[in-house]
Amino acid sequence: MSYDADALTDRRRLKRRLFFWRFGAIAAGAAALIALFGGTGILPHRAQIARVEINGIITDDRDLQKLMGTLADDRAVKAVILSIDSPGGTTTGAEALYESVRRLAAKKPVVATLGTVAASGGYIAALSADHIVARGNTLTGSIGVLFEWAQFSSLLDKIGVEMREVKSAPLKAEPNPFHKPSPEALAVTQGLISSSYDWFLGLVAERRKLDAATARKLGDGRVFTGWQAVENRLVDEIGGEEQALKWLASARNVPAGLPIEDWAPERPGEGLTPLGARAVGQALAAGVEALAGKTLQTKRLTLDGLTSVWHPEPR
Repeated sequence: MSYDADALTDRRRLKRRLFFWRFGAIAAGAAALIALFGGTGILPHRAQIARVEINGIITDDRDLQKLMGTLADDRAVKAVILSIDSPGGTTTGAEALYESVRRLAAKKPVVATLGTVAASGGYIAALSADHIVARGNTLTGSIGVLFEWAQFSSLLDKIGVEMREVKSAPLKAEPNPFHKPSPEALAVTQGLISSSYDWFLGLVAERRKLDAATARKLGDGRVFTGWQAVENRLVDEIGGEEQALKWLASARNVPAGLPIEDWAPERPGEGLTPLGARAVGQALAAGVEALAGKTLQTKRLTLDGLTSVWHPEPR
């Protein structure tokens, strides 16, 4: 009997140990999953307002567009704040971003808060929101499209270099930096700009409830302060995130007091800790940029195609 009692006691102890080990393993696994997927919408999480930052040069960013779809489908996300601080970028990139945000806005309210600059493509991003809030000293607007190229023909003449080419038709690869453009080449290029510009003006007129004449008057390429933008109905109100939250509560019945969670696109190669890897990647990118001496001007030289971007001209 004593042997049976001791064996039973040992078995109970073993069961308790196994239970604690299993519970610990499950808890650790759950913690790892929350850390890995908690901000991606894969696991259920608390009701919230999502904040998405749109900073720097805008390009055709598929990861960012995918994020808008994720936010649209996430039931815990009750509204989205677009925090925009961008001088613009490629017109196609701004167009793709605009369309992805409008699909999101069909399912839940979106409000834009404008930082230091939200011009050209940055303003296109703002137009995708249901409501726009800007600081008084925000620079916004710069409604227009740009196509630039360097002209080296005079320099080549001075150093005695002649460029030769064989092409299928006169307008192939025009305008060309190695010779002055023909009137026909300039006319075709102007047609590209006009087509894209008309699309941009159409967005402004539609989203800001302006007639075509007013949209074209405001769309002469100038930038506006936030105060001027409100006066001209390009922006809804002056303020920051606090005003954005008040609008969500009053106009869209989003519950007040919901936590605001930062969301960012998932980038390939970020590893098992997205937030940490993202921070490391940003730090490395900043270091490389500092060493290379990059500026907004040099970044603009890498933008292909039509651009909707604003920057102060160097003196």
